[in-house]
Amino acid sequence: MNANEIKAAQEEALGAIAAAEGPDGLEAARVKYLGRKGLLPQIMKGLKDAPPDQRGAVGKAANDFKTAVQEAVDRRKSDFEQGSAAAPAFDTSMPGRWPRVGTTHPISRVIEDAIRIFGRLGFTVADGPDVENAYRNFEALNTPAHHPSLEPGDTFWLKTGELLRTQTSPVQIRVMESRQPPVRVITPGRCYRRDTTDATHSANFHQIAGLYVDTDVSLADLKATMAHFVSEIIGPGTRIRFRPHFFPFTEPSVECDFSCHVCGGSGCRVCKQSGWIEIAGAGMVDPRVFARVGYDPERYTGFAFGMGVERVAMVKYGIGDIRLLYENDRRFLEQFR
Repeated sequence: MNANEIKAAQEEALGAIAAAEGPDGLEAARVKYLGRKGLLPQIMKGLKDAPPDQRGAVGKAANDFKTAVQEAVDRRKSDFEQGSAAAPAFDTSMPGRWPRVGTTHPISRVIEDAIRIFGRLGFTVADGPDVENAYRNFEALNTPAHHPSLEPGDTFWLKTGELLRTQTSPVQIRVMESRQPPVRVITPGRCYRRDTTDATHSANFHQIAGLYVDTDVSLADLKATMAHFVSEIIGPGTRIRFRPHFFPFTEPSVECDFSCHVCGGSGCRVCKQSGWIEIAGAGMVDPRVFARVGYDPERYTGFAFGMGVERVAMVKYGIGDIRLLYENDRRFLEQFR
């Protein structure tokens, strides 16, 4: 090795010594560079092969290598010994330090509560992918091709022609395609729409959709189911109203509103001065949807609904702004223990 190579090896050795995490690591570095079969003996052995005009420089570099590496080993060893002496003895009689237990997020709480409430009514849980095709997200749900929700300004379309589902109702189509009535399922999950974020809207949100198909299912069954859900998840003091509406998936269709938790119905910015917060869209499943999945619309009827989990959480916990649910502020989240 020439003088420059020895200097480079010295830097490598000093780095390895500095990086040693304990006495064992330090000893391994010492043996590697200073031991009988280490690098230093090889350097000394090669002195005789150095060109005469370089032998002096190589010898000096070898001595510098030995001195610097040995001093670094001694300092590091002293550091480890002093650290060990200063470390207090472990007192096994002292109580342990338990890690802090986290809390369930309000969105997760609402989903868990809804699963439990609807489960007592005979509903099971079904799941499906976040990336859907246009057929199940729109066409199978009786949504015409000219509907505004298919526009790129409303829906996240992918280059593959697929999309991020705008609702969890496509899971209902998957369920109906795979089994015959009776069907009674809820489909909680994440959805995506190109909404401008404000106090009650978010481009990413969660939805619980429900479907009940059997013989002789009526709108009265839908109203009773939704009224029971509101009473169970919010409390008997919460009012619910049903307004006529239009959804391609259902006919007749209704909007389900809960009384505003912030103003108590007098009107505020959260409810847009109406006293009510829109929670769910619902209605009787359109016979054309049944025909697409192979159900006999003359024999079966059913209802479907879809509700925003965040909005239910806002009413349940008195949250005035949906954005608080996504900021991960521990001061806010630790309230929900």
